[in-house]
Amino acid sequence: MDNKCGCWALLKRSVIGSCKPSASRDSAKTIPRTSLVYDAGWIEENGTAPAKPGSGITVAVKSLKPDGLQGHREWVAEVDFLGQLHHSNLVKLIGYCIEDDQRLLVYEFMTRGSLENHLLEEYNAKLSDFGLAKAGPQGDKTHVSTRVVGTYGYAAPEYVMTGHLTSKSDVYSFGVVLLEILTGRRSMDKKRPTGEQNLVAWARPYLADKRKLYQLVDPRLELNFSLKGVQKVSQLAYNCLSRDPKSRPTMDEVVKVLTPLQDLNDLAILSYHSRLSQQARRKKKSEGTQQHTNASSKSIRNSPLNTGKQRCR
Repeated sequence: MDNKCGCWALLKRSVIGSCKPSASRDSAKTIPRTSLVYDAGWIEENGTAPAKPGSGITVAVKSLKPDGLQGHREWVAEVDFLGQLHHSNLVKLIGYCIEDDQRLLVYEFMTRGSLENHLLEEYNAKLSDFGLAKAGPQGDKTHVSTRVVGTYGYAAPEYVMTGHLTSKSDVYSFGVVLLEILTGRRSMDKKRPTGEQNLVAWARPYLADKRKLYQLVDPRLELNFSLKGVQKVSQLAYNCLSRDPKSRPTMDEVVKVLTPLQDLNDLAILSYHSRLSQQARRKKKSEGTQQHTNASSKSIRNSPLNTGKQRCR
């Protein structure tokens, strides 16, 4: 790949650092040496490179970390993949820049942020970060081999141990995403207590025990979730996170499980109020029975027959 700024929608850097589309292919030497990357306004930082906003046209700029997991090879792969793929659920790559040791990718800016920020209303979710993507196995091969790279907390255990990637490795990673949605936690969170920093390790015992299942659910939901939905998603996450890749479902099977859940309306809060109401009725009935028993006992004690017996003694 040439040492040039530009791509499918070529970018020029003006003296103020704003992004402008250009139809020409300019050498990096002829473009003013002003950076698209700024110190303030970080968008996100994943396991490969930080992404920051530019100015002028609203964009997200991802720069390659010299000491990160992603190298030049993965950076080129990201350009190649997103240059060939155009889909409504993929973040659009606007341009790229190679200048000396600096590697920049310029993406469309997603105003709603990432999944961990919020899940509100209906919007078109988009995938990004294709630097570590690889073509799947061809012919009779069951896997592709690669050096172990990726975002901490999402990599399947067999991939970490052997470097072998299969479609079931992606299923495992999706299981981690399901857990993040279910719990409201990050896959890796150093701010939590030692036993809770790795989401999968912490959640696995709860997923395996239905009696503990609801301890997983994000408390901020305040019971505004479907009981059946939580059970189904939890079981699906448990299957996706199986240590045995062969036991994990295919993504087709995952879709078949998730699709019907959109129509569920059995809110946990309704079930909770129903249980409280039942408990209140049982308590009231129990108190009424106890009062009747106490009244009967008092009546017997005050009976003339009982009084006469006491006098005879």
